[in-house]
Order: sequence, then C-alpha cells, then structure tokens
Amino acid sequence: MRTQARGLASAVAADVVEKIVGVRWPWSWFQSGWPGVLKGVQPREGGPLAPPWPDVIVTCGRRSAIVGVAVKAAAGGAPVLAHVQDPLARPGRFDLIVAMEHDLVRGPNVVRVVTALHDMTPEKLAAGRAAWQARFAPLPRPLVGVLLGGPTRGSAFGPAEASALHERLSALRASLGGSFVVVPSRRTPDEALAVFRRAAADDPAAWVWDRTGDNPYVGVLALADRLVVTGDSVSMVSEALATPHPVEVFAGRLRKRHEGFIRTLVDHGVVRIFDGQAFDHPPRPVVDATRRAAEALREAIARRG
Repeated sequence: MRTQARGLASAVAADVVEKIVGVRWPWSWFQSGWPGVLKGVQPREGGPLAPPWPDVIVTCGRRSAIVGVAVKAAAGGAPVLAHVQDPLARPGRFDLIVAMEHDLVRGPNVVRVVTALHDMTPEKLAAGRAAWQARFAPLPRPLVGVLLGGPTRGSAFGPAEASALHERLSALRASLGGSFVVVPSRRTPDEALAVFRRAAADDPAAWVWDRTGDNPYVGVLALADRLVVTGDSVSMVSEALATPHPVEVFAGRLRKRHEGFIRTLVDHGVVRIFDGQAFDHPPRPVVDATRRAAEALREAIARRG
C-alpha cells in the first residue's frame, strides 16, 4: 500500500513527504468523517500529523482513508484528498478515488484501473538495468525473470507450489534454452526458496538471489526477456506489466480477489497463465495505471484551483 500511495504522490509532486502512522483503538474502529480520529493517531515514520498542512494528501488502505479525511477536515478542507483502493467510506469525502475493477466503489470521482499503482518508473528501471547488466550478462538468453511472492490468506505458496513452478520453468528452458533468475520477496518461505536453490546449485544457467546484498528485483524487471510472476502478488504483477516484456503468471490456489485480478488481465490480453509451454508473445504496450491515476489527480488539483 505504501508503494501505491508513494507512486501516485511522486507522479504529481516534486516534494513528497511520506508519513506512516498507526491508529489506536477505539479510534481505529471509527468511520471516515467521525470527529476525534486524530487523537488516536500514533506517528511511526515521517513525523506527526500537524500544520503546515499539505496541498495534496494521498492515502491507501481503510485506516489511512479515515486519517486522510480527518487531516483534510483539520486543514479546513483545503487539501486535495486522493485515495487508492476502495476506502469503504462515502466517496464524496474524497476528491479522487483510484479503484481497481473488482472494487465495488462507484461515483463521479472514481477512476478505475486494471493494475495496482506503483513507483516503477522508466528512470528506476534504467537505473536497475545499469546496476545489474554486468552481473547477468554471462547468462544465456533468453533470460527469464522469476518473481516469487508468498502465501497469503486464501493463496498458497510453499514447497509444493515452488516445485510445480520449477518443473514448468525446466520445461520452458528445455524448449527455448536460456536461463532463469529467481528473486524472492520478503513473503517467500525459506523452504519454498530452498527448492530453487537446490536445483540451481549445479546449474550454471540458473541464478537464485539468497536475500543477501543488494536486491536484484528492479534489475530483473529491466533486463529479463520474459517475466514469470506468482499470482499471489498484485503489486509484482502490476510492476512487471510496467515493462515491455512478456508477462506470465503462475496461478496456483489463489484467493478470489487475486483470481479476479488475474482473470481480468488475461481477458485484456496483457498476461498469460504460465504453463511451461514456449509461446510467442505479441508486442504489447506498457501497462501503467499510475500514469492514468496521476492524470486524474492533476485534473482534480486543477479543479480546486
């Protein structure tokens, strides 16, 4: 959620201050617009919520929506308030809501997008390419970037899923040759990552990040010839689509929200379910919902003068 809010804010403003807060009980159970919410706010990063108030507020997540509405009220209604995702609150309390297609929120100030927002800009990808190009240059092409998420409520990713994914990667490489680079996330279980590390131990065409040193994630996004992403991570799939590379999704047992997200992308023809088969992907434009959301936010700012 932080990445989504930060990505939208950075797209419209040169000076962005990120503030992370907690909300104590019982204020955490208040609805947006109830008085007194700011009394329950606990600053964690970025300092307290206090004047001078910002010109634009970007929030993401239900509790952040509550806090954003409270800050806007404390500032006399002056800031433009944008919220990412369904705020589960009256839409009219916000100047802009950026919601995904499966969200239920509706209204004239709601912009619908097919992927999550992020801060994966062309400049960031270029920096990742420069930082990792020498390291991955010896690996044979095509280079397949494999981005691993982890288990979530209703979505499984453990050793069994890792083994199934590795089998499909092996089948793909048997058809195409090349190599693959595996990048785990913080959520990837050690025992799932171990499946790839064992397989890569005697394989010069496989490279697995062991979570030490610099994270190669952005470098892999920039340098891979094709990307395979586990379907449990809406953010990683969305960031992969911000590149021009073919994107395939490993979809095991997923929660309904993730299933709906992936199904929408398949229907739009921008991703394919990864089955290990070699497949010629037609060129596609970069899919970057952050750009569209930023345009809508600039329009909201202009309307407020």
